[in-house]
Parts: sequence; structure tokens; C-alpha cells
Amino acid sequence: MENLLRPLIVVGGSVVLTLVIGWATDFLLRKADARHHETPLWGSLRRGRIPYQLVLFAALLRGSYDEVRLLENHRDGIGQTLTLLLIGSAAWLVIRIAAAVVETSYSRYANAHAQRDPARVRRVRTQVTLIMRVVSAIVAVVAAATMLLTFPAFKAAGASLLASAGILGIVAGVAAQSTLGNLFAGLQIAFGDMVRIGDTVVVDGEWGTVEEITLTFLTVRTWDERRITMPVSYFTSKPFENWSRGTPQMTGTVFWHVDHSAPLEGMREKLRDILRECPAWDGRAYNLTVTDSTPSTMEVRALVTGKDADDIWTVRVTVREQMLSWLAEEHPYALPRVNTADAILPPSSRGNGHRPSPEAVPAQQRRYHGNGSGRPGH
Repeated sequence: MENLLRPLIVVGGSVVLTLVIGWATDFLLRKADARHHETPLWGSLRRGRIPYQLVLFAALLRGSYDEVRLLENHRDGIGQTLTLLLIGSAAWLVIRIAAAVVETSYSRYANAHAQRDPARVRRVRTQVTLIMRVVSAIVAVVAAATMLLTFPAFKAAGASLLASAGILGIVAGVAAQSTLGNLFAGLQIAFGDMVRIGDTVVVDGEWGTVEEITLTFLTVRTWDERRITMPVSYFTSKPFENWSRGTPQMTGTVFWHVDHSAPLEGMREKLRDILRECPAWDGRAYNLTVTDSTPSTMEVRALVTGKDADDIWTVRVTVREQMLSWLAEEHPYALPRVNTADAILPPSSRGNGHRPSPEAVPAQQRRYHGNGSGRPGH
């Protein structure tokens, strides 16, 4: 009877004590979270209640297992399992606590600087994300090494492993040089402020927003919701466009090819009216000028401004569409067209009454008389 009752008391007591301590700790965290609305720390710490209870249960059961007279033949294996469970749950708890502290610090910083300096907030967010990944990786490696050292075979081979660590490090460095290169490139991006989460970039002709940065790869979400994943070493070895560097404000251009008779002053007034009705225009500047001329058309360029890349795109397409519609409705003569009138003869030919023979006039010009209407002659 004693052999059965003692294990039940030890195991049941460990479970009950774990649940009671876990509930009391969670209750205190909830009370603190309800009292301190200015910080999300206490609410974030509640996410670690599961690893916290695992640590309590493994520690209580591991400390009292020697009193249990159960499965004597498997005592070492059960004790080793409980030790591994304790190490793993402790590492999990450390990662959750570190994440709660880091997220709380970032939330306070973002709330204080989001309106004044959004670019700096994105930079801090990128750094915080990579720091958390580095901390998680370090804790996981330390936990894995600690678990291995609990086995007698690995403990006995520790001296040999340390003696050959230099050779193994060289071999591993040569074999994983691309991975290590991406790792150091990720740290360089995080603390060198080259690119941040939320930046608008153009990479290999693709325009998009940086969605995720890890220690080895970076994800760009394009305007059509595709995801481009590339190694972070790309951004440290090749040029790319970062439209969010400095200030997100941008200046965009819109081009039209119109006839030489196009009403430029009317187009300037229409551009002003279009921009006043466009919510995406930030009101900083605009103008309209002739930038080039060809024998049949002239190139007109409009400059418009927007507060970021998304707004400047909206302004450009709005101006282009509405200006073309206005020209087609109000000034159709200003649109490019092909001239089909008869060629004007030089003065010497007009003076002696000479006219070109029908064979010298192209068939297209013979069908369309020079009456100025552009319609077939009768």
C-alpha cells in the first residue's frame, strides 16, 4: 500500500502545487495588467504561463522523485527525462520573458515617436526583431548544449571536443560561409540602417514593401501581393532603391504626347483643378512644362507630389487619366494625329503653275483631299 500511495502523493502533490502556484501567479499578473494600462508588460508576461508551469512541475517532480519507489529499473531514464524537460521549459520561459520585455520597450518607444519620426520607429522595429531572433537562437543553443552535457557520454568527450574545437570551427566556417555571410549581413542591416521593415524598395525592377527581415533572408511584398524572398547578403552587395530613406515624401512625373496646338495654359489650370480634388496630393508642389518636341508631337511633363510612394502612385494615375479624358472631350484637336493633307508645294512650283502628276502623289493623299477636314474627298 505504501509503494502505491507514496508515488500518488508525490506526483499528485506536484501537479496540484504547480496548478495553484501557476493560477496565483497568473492572477497577480492579470491584476497588475488591469491596474497599469500604460504598459503591456504584465499582459505580455502572461504568455509565458505554460512554460512557467512546466518549469514548476519539472522542478518539483525532479526534486521529489528520489522519494518515489516506482519503476526502480527505470529510475535513471525518468530522472534524465525530467532534467531535459526542466532545461527545455526553462529556455522556453526565458525566451518568453525576453520577448515580453523587448516588446514592451518597443511599444513605449513607438508610441512616443510614431508621429514625429516614423522612419526611426521602423528602424528600431527591425533591430528589435533581429535582436529577439539572436537571443532566441543563443538560448536554444545553450539549452541544447546543456541537455547534451547531462549525458555521461558527452560529458566524458568534452575534453576531446574542446581540443578539436579550433579545427572544427575552421571546417564549419568554410562549409557554411554563405550562411555566415547572410548572418553577418543581417546584423549589418539591423544596425547599419540600410533597410527597415515597412520600407518601400525597388529590387531587380520589382517595387514592394519590406515585410520581414530575419538573420538569413528578407521578404518583400510587391504591389500585386506577391512575396519575393532573397538572402540578406543581396542588400549588402548590390545596389537597390529605398524610397523610404530619409523622408517618405516623393515627387512623381506624368508625361503626355500631344499636338503642337495643345492648350498649355488650359492644361495647367486643369492640372490644378485635378490636384485640388485628389486626396492623395499633399499640396506641396506641382507644375506643367514642355520637355521635348518632335515633328508631329510635343512632350508635356507634369510634376506632382505625395506624402509617400502609395500616394504618389495614386496622384500620377489620377492626373494621367483625367487629363486625357478632358483633352478628348474639350480639346480633341490637341491629341496626336496623323496629317493626311496634301503636301504644300515650294514657292517656285506654285509660281509657274506646275502641279505634280497623279503618279507623283501617293495613293493615300489622292484619296484624302486637302480640305482641312480630314474626311475623304468627293
